[in-house]
Amino acid sequence: MNAAAMSLPTFDDVLAAAARIAPHAHVTPVLRSRALDALVGAELHFKCENLQRVGAFKFRGACNAVWALPEDVARRGVVTHSSGNHGAALALAARTRGIACHVVVPEGAVRSKLAAIEGYGAALHFCAPNIAAREAACAQLQAQTGASLVHPYADPQVIAGQGTAALELLSHAGALDALVVPVGGGGLASGTTLAAAALAPACRVFVAEPAGADDTARSLARGERVTDFVPDTLCDGLRGTLGEQDFVILRAHGVEALTVTDAETVAAMRLLWTRLKLVVEPSSAVVLAALHKHRERFAGQRVGVILSGGNVDLDALPALFALAAEE
Repeated sequence: MNAAAMSLPTFDDVLAAAARIAPHAHVTPVLRSRALDALVGAELHFKCENLQRVGAFKFRGACNAVWALPEDVARRGVVTHSSGNHGAALALAARTRGIACHVVVPEGAVRSKLAAIEGYGAALHFCAPNIAAREAACAQLQAQTGASLVHPYADPQVIAGQGTAALELLSHAGALDALVVPVGGGGLASGTTLAAAALAPACRVFVAEPAGADDTARSLARGERVTDFVPDTLCDGLRGTLGEQDFVILRAHGVEALTVTDAETVAAMRLLWTRLKLVVEPSSAVVLAALHKHRERFAGQRVGVILSGGNVDLDALPALFALAAEE
């Protein structure tokens, strides 16, 4: 599919999303840390989406997509596939509108995230841990129920909703030299890029991703999407393949990808826990890991950092921290 054939969201869609989700989503705080500023050598502004409803930025996009549906379509419910955060977000968003929600989840997903999805009232449907199995299961559920698919990162309304986090950050922090966000499927990254391009055209956008799931870095370097890869990372929220719409937006705006190891990410997660006193998940901590590893790129700058989520499997923490200690 070429760019002209796709329905790409715009900054106007981000503004519309901000108004649409205002009754339901939190305006999350922006925190500072002198210790982390000194570590990176830059002035860091942390947008704390781990404090968003469901514990992740995903509620923004899901809420926007659910409330953008016409009434006759919405009453048939929604369906998605998700490793956790988007599923929980869509379940809660559906509950705010009183409609059904079906979530296809891969076998082996984080237990705490599955519990959250069920807790918000969605029906769980398990499948093999690969994108093809997820999409096939969603198609079957759509055929059975008539529900609308709300894709985790390739839905224009989801992308627009995710962009509202950067909209709030730029409004709070003022002019920034750079913005750094995690990237998996690319919804947050592309939404952030739309907001930054409109509000702060001189602000460079960087995406941070695990070395074991670096399809975005390879896609941007190659000039076409890389889809034939098997992710190998503990960052469960960043294992998705970069969406086609997201790729088009990131490439058009010259977004650059920074990669880090899982051990570097866990070490950064520990720093965020100890310095900001925030519970963040590895998929979120990847941004601080990238800033630390590539600190010469950000020296002396004002940098916005989106901490994407805080849904951690507490039982897995000893093993995670042991990984960082071995590095």
